Parts: sequence; C-alpha cells; structure tokens
Amino acid sequence: MTQPAPLRKVRPPVPSLHVVLALVIDIVLVLAFVIIGRGNHAEAFSLPGILTTWWPFLLGLAVGWLATRAWRHPFALVLPGIPIWLFTVAVGMLFRLLSGQGVAVSFVIVAIIVLGVFLLGWRLIAGAILRRRARARVGQGRGARL
Repeated sequence: MTQPAPLRKVRPPVPSLHVVLALVIDIVLVLAFVIIGRGNHAEAFSLPGILTTWWPFLLGLAVGWLATRAWRHPFALVLPGIPIWLFTVAVGMLFRLLSGQGVAVSFVIVAIIVLGVFLLGWRLIAGAILRRRARARVGQGRGARL
C-alpha cells in the first residue's frame, strides 16, 4: 500500500500591496545609500550624479529580487533578504567597474555594511512586528473561545 505524499504547508499569497511596499522600501534605501555616500564625499547633489551612482546598485537590487522571486515573501530576512543584499552589492560593484566608476576596497566594505544594515535591518524590524501581530491575533482567538 502506498502512503500519500506528505502535505506541504501552503502559505497564503502575499498581498500585492506588501510586495510593492517592500520593493519601494528597498529602492528608497539603496537611493539613500547613494545620496549619503555622495554627500560624505562632497560630491555635487545633482540628478545626473545621483543616477550615475545609483543605477548599478538598482540593477543589482533588481537581479536579487528576480533571482530570489522576492515577491513571494518580500519581508523575509533569510530568503530573499540576504541574497537581495548580496546581489545588490555584487552586481552593483561589477557594473560600477564595467562602467568605469570607482570600486575601492574601502568603498566595497562600506557598501557591504551599509546596504546590509539597510536591506536586512528593515526586514528584521518588519518580521518582529508581523510576528508580534500574529501572536496577538492568536491570543485574541483563544480568548474568544473561552
């Protein structure tokens, strides 16, 4: 007699608003990294300058989102959060190099740290908030049954 296949835990689909929100947060944080970095180096606050610095990291962010299918669980820290962070840095640095922009070791280190704090930090906070809300809902449900 054959055993039925074990049931997989099926997660409900992520609301599209959550996907858009997560993507916008990531984009804004990468932009903030660029603006802060340019400001720290006394580079002009000009749209062309910001776009020149931003596009390689934005491309890396897009690759990370696509490679991890981040829209499935956009707030998750480990997957997709960590790969998105690593793709953003690696692809960003690769395209900075290919486009003749600087990739000094110190800049790579700062980018790894700052983008890690930005792209993982908000997911860590969001995860804590979502877990707290889920526990509160479960607690309310139990109280209602008593």
